[in-house]
Amino acid sequence: MPAQKKLLWLVNIIGGIAVLGSYALGVYTHPEAGRILWGNVPESIRPFYNVNMLLAAAGYFAFLYFILFRLDAEKICVAGRFGYGLFPIIFTAILIPSALWMPLTLLAVERSSLTLVWAVRIVLWLVALSSMVLFLAILKVETQQSQRSKYFALAGSGIFCLQTVFLDAIVWVIYFNP
Repeated sequence: MPAQKKLLWLVNIIGGIAVLGSYALGVYTHPEAGRILWGNVPESIRPFYNVNMLLAAAGYFAFLYFILFRLDAEKICVAGRFGYGLFPIIFTAILIPSALWMPLTLLAVERSSLTLVWAVRIVLWLVALSSMVLFLAILKVETQQSQRSKYFALAGSGIFCLQTVFLDAIVWVIYFNP
């Protein structure tokens, strides 16, 4: 297995544990986390969030599968200038801020800190930007693989972007006022 694929595996394993661990720790240490984390998001749109979160998680696995199992790390080119090494960078840029979101949000509420509120916004915007870069990288990847698997990856990445860009970095940020 090429070193860049091993690195992408490592980034996803460590980053995934960090994200899920931060969520578990946040819920464990803050029994009211569910209420706090919704901020002032209207009840009427929360079901859309719940459904899209599940779809975005499935989308994550769809594009990760494509990148890990359908792309030849030694032969692909993204946008005519980048190699497979772009993907571990993008995933790191998604996973690190994602792991910081819940702890920063809970801390912002506890301390009523505008500085921490801005830190929360920044991590959400970083995830959103990185998600859009990932979508574009998948769109621009040049490969001999089946276009159908690429379309599934794009669909998954699009749903992931809907969650991270629109619902999290725009809608949630508008309604989050601790």
